[in-house]
Amino acid sequence: MMRGCSGRAKPSQDGAVCMTNCPTLIVTVGLPARGKTYISKKLTRYLNWIGVSTKEFNVGQYRREFVKIYKSFEFFRPDNEEGLKIRQQCASAALNDVRYYLTEEGGQVAVFDATNTTRERRETIIQFAEQNGFKVFFVESVCEDPDVIQENIVQVKLGSPDYTNCNTEDAVQDFMKRIKCYENSYETLDEVLDRDLSFIKIMDVGQRYLVNRVLDHIQSRIVYYLMNIHITPRSIYLCRHGESDLNVKGRIGGDSGLTPRGKEFAKKLSQFIQKQKISDLKVWTSQMKRTIQTAEALSVPYEQWKVLNEIDAGVCEEMMYEEIQENYPLEFALRDQDKYRYRYPKGESYEDLVQRLEPVIMELERQENVLVICHQAVMRCLLAYFLDKTAEELPYLKCSLHTVLKLTPVAYGCKVESISLNVEAVDTHRERPENVEVSRMSEEALLTVPAHL
Repeated sequence: MMRGCSGRAKPSQDGAVCMTNCPTLIVTVGLPARGKTYISKKLTRYLNWIGVSTKEFNVGQYRREFVKIYKSFEFFRPDNEEGLKIRQQCASAALNDVRYYLTEEGGQVAVFDATNTTRERRETIIQFAEQNGFKVFFVESVCEDPDVIQENIVQVKLGSPDYTNCNTEDAVQDFMKRIKCYENSYETLDEVLDRDLSFIKIMDVGQRYLVNRVLDHIQSRIVYYLMNIHITPRSIYLCRHGESDLNVKGRIGGDSGLTPRGKEFAKKLSQFIQKQKISDLKVWTSQMKRTIQTAEALSVPYEQWKVLNEIDAGVCEEMMYEEIQENYPLEFALRDQDKYRYRYPKGESYEDLVQRLEPVIMELERQENVLVICHQAVMRCLLAYFLDKTAEELPYLKCSLHTVLKLTPVAYGCKVESISLNVEAVDTHRERPENVEVSRMSEEALLTVPAHL
């Protein structure tokens, strides 16, 4: 049988190729300041969000823990034997942790974030993967634009612990010399020499791509995602529709219209958006009446997305929590025990909703400025993606009515501003109750149900 599941996908004696159930090792390639860590972090966040257990292993972090005080670029010189030895030890330590994560902790994907600029280093990683039964997928970032490189150094690298208490000019000069240490030995992935490897090569921040030997579903998802992300400055605005008639009555789901307060919020939202003076703003809604009525008040073109419709509560649609507890006490308890994976009878779970919303995330990554007018469960799922929240945290994220969240992507994450538009609304947020046992009394089950008419 084949030794492993590397990107070369060698067939076994009976001709079968290992295409499933093999953990994947994603390996970054590229000179410093080419966005490898940015890509690693985004990819890790995306894969975890769609339910693929993923963890990143940044070799630079291992090096910083090993060498407490960074002195200068001299550490990275190819003729610095001590520095080379330490860097190899750090890479080995990271790969050992990768092995443990993928074989003992149940991880599905590990992202090995390092320069990996030589063919020799990559061959070592491939051998490691084959010995452990991992597939390998390389992600190379190539950039020759000095402005982009300079921006990356200033935005990201100067905030690194390496340059604490170092003035900007000295830090930039040192980092440029660090890049030079790698340039002479850098061997890019080659479509002829490396034709047996699985990889994507991203050139000049997504101006061009080279994709080679995509072997399975995970790799194709990775390629599709990486071909959609961009680094253009922008903001994403998320809000729920204005307060609806069923919100006030404490009923979930349904397709009711706005209350007078909901209509007031729609007007305030229009004023808020006008004040923001956003160029080329795109507005998206669901196909439900309450989001459409909210968007109508903006007097701008908007696009309706069926996939943005609220979570389907199945047989519980338009019921109050009190009625669900009375009629389906077992279902109510099961949902409290695992709100993310629980599926309403004939309805959906949050897990289903995340899968449904993946095209929205892809399009949000492709676009620049967007306002999404949606629903509580939908907004939680979108927010969890941008804020890197776990499946356990996601269903309890607080997404109040009549509040706009402005998300601005920054270096390795997202800045969030919460803007209340000062229009009163009913509270629809239900915290998880402490007692989630099936045998609990109704009073305990309903303890955290918000007040309503």
